[in-house]
Amino acid sequence: MQQWTSLLSELNVGAIYLDEALARHTTWKIGGPADALIIPETREQLQELIKLLHQHEIPWMQMGRGSNMLVSDKGIRGAVIKLGGDLEYADFQEDVVTAGGGCSFVKLSIMAGKRGLTGLEFAAGIPGSVGGAVYMNAGAHGSDVSRIFKSAEIVLNTGEMVSYAAEDMTFAYRHSILHERKGIVVEATFELNHGVRTEIAAAMACNKDRRRRTQPLQLPCAGSVFRNPPGDHAARLIEAANLKGYGVGGAEVSVQHANFIVNTGQATAEDVLTLIHEIQAKIFAEQGISLEPEVFVVGER
Repeated sequence: MQQWTSLLSELNVGAIYLDEALARHTTWKIGGPADALIIPETREQLQELIKLLHQHEIPWMQMGRGSNMLVSDKGIRGAVIKLGGDLEYADFQEDVVTAGGGCSFVKLSIMAGKRGLTGLEFAAGIPGSVGGAVYMNAGAHGSDVSRIFKSAEIVLNTGEMVSYAAEDMTFAYRHSILHERKGIVVEATFELNHGVRTEIAAAMACNKDRRRRTQPLQLPCAGSVFRNPPGDHAARLIEAANLKGYGVGGAEVSVQHANFIVNTGQATAEDVLTLIHEIQAKIFAEQGISLEPEVFVVGER
């Protein structure tokens, strides 16, 4: 590790944190150390970083705002990249907004609403970055990124910068082409519509209130743990199996929303993984349905 991390310090690639505990950067408050956490602040820094990692065959992964991710207790070997600085912007031109990959998706929805632009109301409670939202085709309340997406600038695994239009993204349920072709969203452009500001604000407030009433946001969690199977809801299946409140170590199925696993204080990644496997086994045994995790499990096992 010493060779490539010393090379990092010789380049202007942003802030570098060695052996950084990723529990500080995930919404589950779980995760061991990364060999290096790097926060580039410009697209030029990001490209230089990716080129260096590619040249030295150093594994890397991106972390947005740490939601929808379970980092192993042993942490991550290689580099973890988190966008910051000048990559957190949002620029509005009429009904089109271009935002940096590191911009908060929630913040972007609020900014759009204040300008009387509709289309991002669904994002009001999605606690991730713009880049992560594009990667996952994030959605809620009957809408998702694919419905407003226009284009994106992406740095590929080689350091090459490419531009993808909507038809290039192969959007599907919680899926984009970036699941197959590794890259980082530097910026994304969304096409919105002019609406009535008071109606937009009311819709966003309703969505926010619904999340507050139905989701355990007072405890560390990572959003929905399982994908909804066709024609059903994972939460309904888990509740029907009487698993609300069931726990392993410090990890527990939320009594408020059965598709959330909360960290009650000292949960480890192994606690969460064991609980996930036990939920899957019981649902399959009792109902013959295989639940597929929506959260990404990353790191050394």
